[in-house]
Amino acid sequence: MATAPARRSHRGGIRSGETVSGWILSAPVLVALTLFLVFPILMTVWVSVSDYNGHGSPLSGNFNFVGGANYAAITSGGGLQEKLFGWSLRNTLWYVVLVVPTVTALSLLLAVLVNGKMLRARGFFRTAFYFPSVTSAVAITALWLFLFSGTGAVNKLLSWIGLHGPTWFNDPQGIITALLSVLGVKEGPPALVDHGFLGVSWWNWIGGPSWAMTALMLQAIFCTSGTFMLIFIAGLQNLPPEVEEAAVVDGATAWQRFWYVTLPQLKPTLFTVVTLGLIGAWQMFDQVFTSVKGAPGNTTYTLAYRAYSTSMIDGNWGQGSAVAFILFAIIIAFTILQRFWLRDKPDRPRRLKAAKG
Repeated sequence: MATAPARRSHRGGIRSGETVSGWILSAPVLVALTLFLVFPILMTVWVSVSDYNGHGSPLSGNFNFVGGANYAAITSGGGLQEKLFGWSLRNTLWYVVLVVPTVTALSLLLAVLVNGKMLRARGFFRTAFYFPSVTSAVAITALWLFLFSGTGAVNKLLSWIGLHGPTWFNDPQGIITALLSVLGVKEGPPALVDHGFLGVSWWNWIGGPSWAMTALMLQAIFCTSGTFMLIFIAGLQNLPPEVEEAAVVDGATAWQRFWYVTLPQLKPTLFTVVTLGLIGAWQMFDQVFTSVKGAPGNTTYTLAYRAYSTSMIDGNWGQGSAVAFILFAIIIAFTILQRFWLRDKPDRPRRLKAAKG
């Protein structure tokens, strides 16, 4: 009877020692996260609700609390700031909607192809596909400006197949409205042209990305697919082969094995890739900064570049921080939504059985 409490105390001592050791080992990371992540976020929140002008420390107490005035100026002010914020949100949203699914699907396709046993020289193809990811973004942007210029290689190639290439970095027209104009629709309906959101007409919201933004999207797909391909390869190589072998014995086709067996097991990897893709897409900055800087016609403004230009160039740190915090909230919201979308679904076996039947 007397030994049981002693055993519990001994176990409790071991557990408490592990807890202390865990906190000690985690302390450097927690301190770094607090200094370089939590504190800057809180500082941004404070600057976004103050009239801070960039001089001195935001914690000096020489600046006044203005509440939601900065947020109101960029979302409902009715002036240039609202319009530029609307264009930034519109451009970034098109960028995310088109780039993230394309990069995810392309990188998964490349991973499946490179990971296949029938492909020879797999190491060469892995290196070739990954090489753009480690190349300087500034260098690739300069190359992209040359390739997509009015007389560049891309338009030359299009002319060989009988197509007239656009002036990629000078035409502010959206690709959807450009296609509609070819079909004879030169102007949108008054309900879409005369009304809008955040200072941008609904006709421009649905007009699609401009040719310049489309070129930047192609650059992002070219540069990031290789990185995500390696992540998918690591996920594919960690899958147990017994599950797919059982599906082969059950008579499942190659597509059924991929869709109902391989892809569900890649959900953790898919979550990682989509999360990184969403964060990178919403934060797209360097391509715009090193190339067109919002031109032509505000069609390449992004939220990240708008936060930079409002703060660093215009000197309006309060509104710039408001844009940055709105961007932060959007990223968190989209991460939660895609986590809900990629949640486990228990009806996978029934769907596979129905597909084979």
